[in-house]
Amino acid sequence: MAGTIVMIHGMMGGAWCWEKYKDFFEARGYRCITPVLRYHDMDPLGKPDPRLGATSLLDYARDLEEGIANLDEPPVLMGHSMGGLLAQILGSRGVARAMVLLTPAAPADIMSVNYSVFKSFLGMLPQMDFCRKSFRASFQGAVDAMLHRLSPEEQKRVYNRMVYESVRVVFEIGCWFLDFHRAARVDSQKIQCPVLVIAGKEDRITPASVVKKVAGKYKSVATYREFDHTHWMIGEPGWEVTAGYVAGWLSGLPG
Repeated sequence: MAGTIVMIHGMMGGAWCWEKYKDFFEARGYRCITPVLRYHDMDPLGKPDPRLGATSLLDYARDLEEGIANLDEPPVLMGHSMGGLLAQILGSRGVARAMVLLTPAAPADIMSVNYSVFKSFLGMLPQMDFCRKSFRASFQGAVDAMLHRLSPEEQKRVYNRMVYESVRVVFEIGCWFLDFHRAARVDSQKIQCPVLVIAGKEDRITPASVVKKVAGKYKSVATYREFDHTHWMIGEPGWEVTAGYVAGWLSGLPG
């Protein structure tokens, strides 16, 4: 077996986000684990767990670290979007053999909010549950922000699987400078493993300019690449090209 990959999904996601990547890497001998973040295992049309709104990035990271502790070897952490930030947090705790960050959310100290990011999130917020402090993207908001390269049928299929997300987590990522707990903080000096950082040239939520700064944070151990993708690079047409590059990079890691 080539090793273990823990695939960490992003906001409003679940294990389903990794269907294509899981099949791709399992066919190449990897053991792929796709955990579902706390309170994300729900009916997309149902009401979110009232505890979701108080959930922090650090809660997600704690759950993931407990699962990783039960593995018999340090895994590759592969994260998409917010999952990429969670991978960075975990990587700074020394639990990873390597990290693959696919259009990752930026950690604290990197300004990531610009016009395209603000517009994308603004378009998704109308379906916010203010009482529970959680939100689910509107369909058009999700399409405009990250699904615009999919066919209409595929847009509906992906959107219909999206669930609610914690507003607290959005605050911790986007307004890290106001977060007393600095939940999104990552100590770059503690990341010693190889890191592959991949940006999407047409990403509207985590623009390539921001992702490049993430790679720069780990410049002594990082490899940076850009591909012709939007934010939904793990499932839109051409995903196989990016996955193939990741597979090649992983095969070159020291044993």
